[in-house]
Amino acid sequence: MRRIRYEHAGGPETLFLEDVPVPEPGAGELLVRTEAIGVTLPVVRKVREGPLPIPLGGEIAGEVVRVGEDVSGYAPGDRVAGLCFGHGYAEYALLRTAMASAIPAGASAKDAVALVRSGAVALGALEAARPEKGESVLVTAAASGVGHLAVQIARLRGASRVVAAVGDRAKARFVRSLGADAVVTYGQEGWGEPVDIVLDAVGGDVLTPAVRALAPGGRLVAYGSGGGTIEAFDLLVGGRSAIGFQVGMVARNRPERYAGWTGELWRLFGEGALRPMVHGEFALADAARAHATIEGRANRGKVVLVP
Repeated sequence: MRRIRYEHAGGPETLFLEDVPVPEPGAGELLVRTEAIGVTLPVVRKVREGPLPIPLGGEIAGEVVRVGEDVSGYAPGDRVAGLCFGHGYAEYALLRTAMASAIPAGASAKDAVALVRSGAVALGALEAARPEKGESVLVTAAASGVGHLAVQIARLRGASRVVAAVGDRAKARFVRSLGADAVVTYGQEGWGEPVDIVLDAVGGDVLTPAVRALAPGGRLVAYGSGGGTIEAFDLLVGGRSAIGFQVGMVARNRPERYAGWTGELWRLFGEGALRPMVHGEFALADAARAHATIEGRANRGKVVLVP
């Protein structure tokens, strides 16, 4: 089979295609013939900045072709999506059953790969803030694979006002079409009326204005890999708080909660209330172009590899 790998940190140019044997599923694993693979900012950053090469994992969706020992509930021929912790940029990938979700009839693999993991991050990050109906929410990276779903979920969960923060004003029309009431850019002076919740995927220089955008008692949830520092004084003023969220930790330690999120996402999708958007499809061999699209923050929705 073909898969994408890299041997040292760098940009998209370090990715290369190789031929390797099809892996064998172990206990509790599914061997999936991938039909769609999600490209995420954390993986893109690890390729550029990580000290050691890692398997290129993330969201996958496709057909089960073989199951390992101690697998129940899945069989060859089933269509599944989920979070792969091993080599996911490949024609065949291994998926733990705890991370798997059946793709319902009428949904494509691209729908699934744009919805399941990114939607779980968006939904989980919002829940981490313990929102109350009628509170306002600001989403950074609002046009991203996670952010565009977070904007919609915040609205569906009863937010009184949803603000989309983006790096380029050209994305304003896109995020407004998803339900954003207002759009701000990172470089502008002030982000308007304070909000109760900020969902931040950007980090870095965006953290300070994101915290200062909070109303008294507001909560910032950091779920990205951008790093950065928050000044304690900015939290003390107005009794603000910062919360870290990692979906992988929940999936491993609270699988029933992760399954609940996945079920809710599929329900909202089936009702037509939640629209996963795919920015572009790239062949597996074009993984470098897909990574460059993410690095250039050109995407509006999910970037997907299609083997």
